[in-house]
Amino acid sequence: MQKFKTQSFILILTSFLLGFSEFIIVGILDDIAASFPVDVSTAGYLVTIFALSYAISTPFVTTLIGQKRLLNVLLFLMSIFTIGNFVTAMAPTYAVLTLSRVVVAVVSGSGISVIMAFATYLAPMERRAWLIAWIFSGFSIASVFGVPLGTFLSTQFGWRSAFYLIAGLSFILLFFLKISLPDDLRQKSSGATRFSDQLAIFKDSRIQLSAFVTMFSIAGIYAVYTYLRPIFSTELGIAPSLVTLAFTAYGFMSLISNQLSGKIAERRGLLTCRKFILLKFSY
Repeated sequence: MQKFKTQSFILILTSFLLGFSEFIIVGILDDIAASFPVDVSTAGYLVTIFALSYAISTPFVTTLIGQKRLLNVLLFLMSIFTIGNFVTAMAPTYAVLTLSRVVVAVVSGSGISVIMAFATYLAPMERRAWLIAWIFSGFSIASVFGVPLGTFLSTQFGWRSAFYLIAGLSFILLFFLKISLPDDLRQKSSGATRFSDQLAIFKDSRIQLSAFVTMFSIAGIYAVYTYLRPIFSTELGIAPSLVTLAFTAYGFMSLISNQLSGKIAERRGLLTCRKFILLKFSY
């Protein structure tokens, strides 16, 4: 049981760092725009480019994993993630910054897929929903603590310090991934040998519906969340400390939501999913 707790913590920490790197941009757009000859709206494209790279590349990269040992794959992806964040921290131009964010996005999506594979393998059936909920909560924890911390570091020491922190923590994490996770786990063969085979699941209307619900939900969140700091500070004249508080409040609510979803999945599964989705979109 202690080993499972340690492994679970490492997987959740990995999810947190991936989320930290993804969300950190939204709290430091003003500072990035000030460092390069671009305005805030142009700097905001970093969020769009990251999301597109994440979404488009993940199925392709995941397909390439095949029957390789998942620990080796995860270590490789996290090594690229570490290097990518170091390059982001040192980026001399906006173009280099953008390219480094694309690289980080490509490995982040695949990294989450591999983490989920470890979670379903390591967790007993009765604890699987709990662990998956906590892994997704890693992104919420990144919102609660990571984004405000990144905003604080950017304000006090410059935005590059936040990415140096992410890269340093990722480098340390590589060691713990190596010693804590099993090295013989491989993907189960699905019989799909081409990328087009992977897309066959989208013929299922249930998959289509879940994909659209997720897409529109996240789109609605990011449309406001990305520009929250510029809106607060420039349009409303609110102090940066209160912007940090807003990010923290949002992250806490996301964390509570993820944990609640885990409890629902453990007890009644998808039976109550329709009610919560209707309630969400009614607002």
